Amino acid sequence: MSRLLEWEGCLNVRDLGGVALEGGGETPYGALVRADNIRRLTDEGWRSLAAHGVSRIVDLRWPEELEEDPPRDLDIDVVHVSLLGVLDPDFRDDIRDYMAVDDPAGYWAISYTRILRAFAPNFVQALGAIADARDGTVLFHCAGGKDRTGLVAALLLRLAGASIDEIARDYALTAERLARGPNLWVESARDEDERRRREFMQHTPAEAMQQALEQLEREHGSVEGYLVHAGLDVARIDRLRARLRRV
Repeated sequence: MSRLLEWEGCLNVRDLGGVALEGGGETPYGALVRADNIRRLTDEGWRSLAAHGVSRIVDLRWPEELEEDPPRDLDIDVVHVSLLGVLDPDFRDDIRDYMAVDDPAGYWAISYTRILRAFAPNFVQALGAIADARDGTVLFHCAGGKDRTGLVAALLLRLAGASIDEIARDYALTAERLARGPNLWVESARDEDERRRREFMQHTPAEAMQQALEQLEREHGSVEGYLVHAGLDVARIDRLRARLRRV
């Protein structure tokens, strides 16, 4: 069975099954799926989603992003969690410094560390929505299936017992998956300077996720410690592990 799912209309759909665990074995197929914006799925793509057994969708995007594409009437439970809180249109960071030295790994490592620190309660909400889902596959997604989706996937896989190296390799797959088709966000840039910034942001170097997770565990001891400190109860953590370790 392939982890790479070809659902018409999306570029970056992956089953979280087949990831090696440090204690032996691997994560099961059909438990969790990560994706880019599934509202772009064609009718055939939606049939693929249904055939995969999806029973709950967790949408991690900002409310403003939800308004940009029409909702679809679904016989599937949909939960919205704005993982990055309230959209700040004036947000600026030090990305230009990293662009000047061509260091996307450094940029994303510090960016992910900042996100995990600033939005810990939102990660608890997102993982809680996954833990509370009924039987069936849970799909979680953002716009490109890269940053918000990538961080949620990383926390889940680490809880399951995957090594940081395995998680970083999974994260790095996103760039090649997205490169298979047009990037509408990059193409909509208002000028060439903004286009270069957006292109720089498409990199997914494994070292970025590796460094962010290592920093998280230095601060909290483990991903579980981070989540418990942020408010996720042990019962939900146990349900997440059970979902990701079932035979």
